[in-house]
Amino acid sequence: MHKATAPRWRKKVVFPSRNVRSSSTFSQILQSPEDILETQAAARKSGRNMEQQGDFEASPYLDHDTMSEIWTSEATQSQLTAQIPQIPDYFLVPPILRDPLTTESSILQDEIVQDCLPLLNGANRSHDGVYNSHGVSGLYRANHIEFLHGLFEQLPAGYVAYDASRLWLLYWGLTGLSLLDQDVTKYRDRLVQTLKPMQNRDGGFGGGFGQMSHCAVSYAAILCLAMVGGDEALELVDRRVLWRWLGSVKQADGGFTLSVGGEEDVRGAYCAMVVIALLRLPLDLPQDSPARKAGLETLLDGLPEWLSRCQTYEGGIAGAPGTEAHGGYAFCAVACLCIMGDPSIMMPKYFDLPLLTSWISKMQYAPEGGFAGRTNKLVDACYSHWVGGCCPFIEEALQCSLGKSPLSIDSLMDREGLARYIMCCSQSAEGGFRDKPSKYADGQHTCYALAGLSAIQHRRTYRRRRGEDVESTAEDPLDAAFRWSPSARSIPGNNLVDGAADNVYDEQDVILPIHPVFAIPYPAVENMREYFGRKVGF
Repeated sequence: MHKATAPRWRKKVVFPSRNVRSSSTFSQILQSPEDILETQAAARKSGRNMEQQGDFEASPYLDHDTMSEIWTSEATQSQLTAQIPQIPDYFLVPPILRDPLTTESSILQDEIVQDCLPLLNGANRSHDGVYNSHGVSGLYRANHIEFLHGLFEQLPAGYVAYDASRLWLLYWGLTGLSLLDQDVTKYRDRLVQTLKPMQNRDGGFGGGFGQMSHCAVSYAAILCLAMVGGDEALELVDRRVLWRWLGSVKQADGGFTLSVGGEEDVRGAYCAMVVIALLRLPLDLPQDSPARKAGLETLLDGLPEWLSRCQTYEGGIAGAPGTEAHGGYAFCAVACLCIMGDPSIMMPKYFDLPLLTSWISKMQYAPEGGFAGRTNKLVDACYSHWVGGCCPFIEEALQCSLGKSPLSIDSLMDREGLARYIMCCSQSAEGGFRDKPSKYADGQHTCYALAGLSAIQHRRTYRRRRGEDVESTAEDPLDAAFRWSPSARSIPGNNLVDGAADNVYDEQDVILPIHPVFAIPYPAVENMREYFGRKVGF
């Protein structure tokens, strides 16, 4: 393995082969930090061509030690400091601590760090004139709006693979546009006409026309209707048959399957509880529910205990008991539990809170600033929501555990780090957000990156009645889900304005707050609560 021995620009740097079976190498001249993206793109292209010829597996990346030498060199740091002086050091260099064991994941991790560093350092010339004084890129708001509207137009032929996920495409588009303060009621009529044939006779919604009912799709459908609002949209759902269908996927152990006869995991539980809460469905199990044979009487029976069994030895939460902890499952489990009661009571009662807190914190990486979804995996913009979205529930529980202590819990995550990853690394200047810099933008990552951005720009506070110390109210057992309220908050930077630290992101880049439980804007949630709160029975 060869590497540059000194961090001098214009010195030939030899890229090591990823596969030790061949001693072939790939070389490129690096001239300055801002050239790294251009040289890596050319290297990737050449590497792919050589791999297609079957010669070897090329790695168009510098090894970790070389990158550390380059990015920590005096010349590099002087140049970057002169360009953007307000970037904290830990976003400027590769990780200092490193496991000596080399694996496929560690190689990919090094590549991602090398992709992110020029973007985090402001060395990428494609963002000229957009970075603010803290080195944070501005929000390409107009381009993102155009990108999201494109999800409602005729899509390329390759999207036929999304036929069973068409409601997810609609949810991602409507949520993203709503967070960007766009009026989505223009899509109401089209949405209603699309969803009408998708609610099956058994009550659940299918992913496409004629497809089987599914909890996740039913969740997306209800959230889409909530965002466009209006009597026609909200009256579209046959609540009675949907309630009966949810009773058919309730399991004897307390959990939910995603479909009749399908897999049982925390996604089914979360999606079912969101639908039940927003539509104000009865909590009693239908008389023909199979779960009644096991002695269960309500849709909530055994659910908190089942969720508790999903926590793993790491502290994270798995899709089902005995499987691997995952960021998406963690959010589903935590949010589901907090639909059923005050997070300060439910979280420590059913989860090992210190262990969960530790696991959530470990999922955020430096220098990238983004979240990974599993241990030893790679950062991905969608986990800005799935992992970052767990934080307000945990923070609320931890804050209450302090009692009258003068200490306060501000944030479990590094909000500045996540802002830098979303705005500098995940954001595409052409519109939309991507998993990571080497990927293309898509609707899913655009939605959840914006959700993550909203979460770091707004504090979510749980409202309690004076003297309240019960898990739920007698009038509405799921009242806890609707107790959250947002307030704006900044991320203090290093510049002082009128004696106070200024904000890392610019005011024009602030988007609307997202509800921590339902993952749609607050007005849509409040409209659903008011509308169905007026109904008596079905």
